[in-house]
Amino acid sequence: GTGLTECILSGIMSVNGKKVLHMDRNPYYGGESSSITPLEELYKRFQLLEGPPETMGRGRDWNVDLIPKFLMANGQLVKMLLYTEVTRYLDFKVVEGSFVYKGGKIYKVPSTETEALASNLMGMFEKRRFRKFLVFVANFDENDPKTFEGVDPQTTSMRDVYRKFDLGQDVIDFTGHALALYRTDDYLDQPCLETINRIKLYSESLARYGKSPYLYPLYGLGELPQGFARLSAIYGGTYMLNKPVDDIIMENGKVVGVKSEGEVARCKQLICDPSYIPDRVRKAGQVIRIICILSHPIKNTNDANSCQIIIPQNQVNRKSDIYVCMISYAHNVAAQGKYIAIASTTVETMDPEKEVEPALELLEPIDQKFVAISDLYEPIDDGSESQVFCSCSYDATTHFETTCNDIKDIYKRMAGTAFDFENMKRKQNDVFGEAEQ
Repeated sequence: GTGLTECILSGIMSVNGKKVLHMDRNPYYGGESSSITPLEELYKRFQLLEGPPETMGRGRDWNVDLIPKFLMANGQLVKMLLYTEVTRYLDFKVVEGSFVYKGGKIYKVPSTETEALASNLMGMFEKRRFRKFLVFVANFDENDPKTFEGVDPQTTSMRDVYRKFDLGQDVIDFTGHALALYRTDDYLDQPCLETINRIKLYSESLARYGKSPYLYPLYGLGELPQGFARLSAIYGGTYMLNKPVDDIIMENGKVVGVKSEGEVARCKQLICDPSYIPDRVRKAGQVIRIICILSHPIKNTNDANSCQIIIPQNQVNRKSDIYVCMISYAHNVAAQGKYIAIASTTVETMDPEKEVEPALELLEPIDQKFVAISDLYEPIDDGSESQVFCSCSYDATTHFETTCNDIKDIYKRMAGTAFDFENMKRKQNDVFGEAEQ
């Protein structure tokens, strides 16, 4: 499959000198994570037989992501793009704002001291305490105990850190969910180091471009797998689209090849998404995503032509957060004057559509909705016996950090060593010649 996870891995493996054959049963790149164009195709996919009305403009102007995500400017995927130089095939725009939901309204997420002091989310005293907390996080260095201020990164829980700075529930909500980007509140009782590092990642990403910590590629996320596929091809990888996989051939419990249209391609290791090996994965939940086409920016976002909104679970009596990603014609993914907002969350009840209602209310009026409910799958084993390495389905988060963790995890299981960005960079230089100093 040519999903993003698979394409990044084939790129990395090719750079590492492996012989790679990359097959996909679909006629297009991207698998689950593709962008659909033209718009007529999206209507067909969701069985809306009447097709898009004239008011939607030219079908070709649309590239609609099935799985909406943004890139953290300082995050792992951007590092992978920079190190592999796949950035030469892509253009990015900074997402204009990140917002958080509180008491039915949305507010800009304060992530710098200045913004914290100007924010309407908190009262005056709360602001000072939050500012102190941000300064503490910015200075925190796990290798320098002088920066700990009595907090032990390995044993102090995050709940205790919030208590130390005397932060109230609303502030805890947006810090944990809009800055540290946790989907649930389980992190509160875990050691605080991970949370502190996540908040740092957010602030550092924000510091790179100023408006928000997120980036988004022009022409949609479908460009990402194709960029990595080009990288793989430069290093001798072979791509076959429209190739059905009839059988995965095992000998003594180990993969030896893949059968397609009567031919067998032999291999030592196999990477695939869960749809290719239904008997080797288990269902781990569901995600609902509702793609909404709008003719207006979202209210109270300063008319931003791209933004993210996080609705922390506490605010709507849920266990997991609801996310909204919004992009528009400014990113070459919609016709002039049109906006695409995608609301997503982890399914918790028998009525998933009702669960996303708080998000949809923020988007009204909506021209057209497309509702997708997807099962989440994960592999039942680590692949060490079978040498079949399966990726996890894409979760409800609106950034790529969890996907990158999966990629690094699969790499480690396949290669036996941790994925090393620097090593990857050196191999690049061997092919493209030394970088000009």
